Amino acid sequence: MLTRIQHAAIISENFVREARFYEAVLGMKRSKPGSAEEDKAIRTNYAVSISDGYVGVTVIGRKPGYVPGLHHFGVDVDDVDEAIRRIKKNYPDVAVLKRPSNRPFATYGAHDPEGNYFDLTQEGMSNRRDVYVEQQREQPRRIHHIKLRVMNPTNIAAFYRDTFDLQEAEKALEDPNFYLSDGKVTLIIAPWKMSDFEGAGIDRPGWEHLGFKVENIETFKKDLAALRESNPEMNERIVSEPSEGERRVALIAACRHGQYQFSSPDGVFVDVSEG
Repeated sequence: MLTRIQHAAIISENFVREARFYEAVLGMKRSKPGSAEEDKAIRTNYAVSISDGYVGVTVIGRKPGYVPGLHHFGVDVDDVDEAIRRIKKNYPDVAVLKRPSNRPFATYGAHDPEGNYFDLTQEGMSNRRDVYVEQQREQPRRIHHIKLRVMNPTNIAAFYRDTFDLQEAEKALEDPNFYLSDGKVTLIIAPWKMSDFEGAGIDRPGWEHLGFKVENIETFKKDLAALRESNPEMNERIVSEPSEGERRVALIAACRHGQYQFSSPDGVFVDVSEG
């Protein structure tokens, strides 16, 4: 099965600002900026989608009951019926649901054995629109990986690897993570341990951070600093106990693919590396 990791979603308190942050500093682009369709989405607190030319990120306005932050990811497969068949055969407790037709990427929704939700679609599905139907393009700043922390990484890695035929990358024997790639984007499955949060606020298992490739780390740092100086709304959120913030960043920095770590205005952790 050909699988492409082509979607991520963020729940945001200020989804317009959050989308503009990724546009301004990471070069992501909207499909129809300023259009009547986009204006309606903004007025109704719906969502804005942006893309690096391969992965689309839908930044969703927070609704009651939603937890803000990195929320889910999605895959495009060349045979959605086969993907659903594999899930139902091998994981009968996993649900697959048809999604409402107003979703720009998700045709179906499903979850892994620990309940982490993901979207599932196939090229040509009638609901597809916005950045998810544009011609692919290359750009120097692009999404490289997305990291998920779970209770049982061996089982969860097997679920995604075997269901979607993702390629498992080699790793050091002492590395507890799993690296599953579609050839362009990597899904990192890592263990969640409460002890990792010693000295900091504890976060639940789930999506940890987005990782980007950039053409040059120092150039990127200068661009980020310039953006934040010109627009203070793009700054990171204040952490009342600096030592706790440092501990959380150190946890993100353990990723083998990251060289520089920061967070978006809404508090989503991001790391970047050259390449």
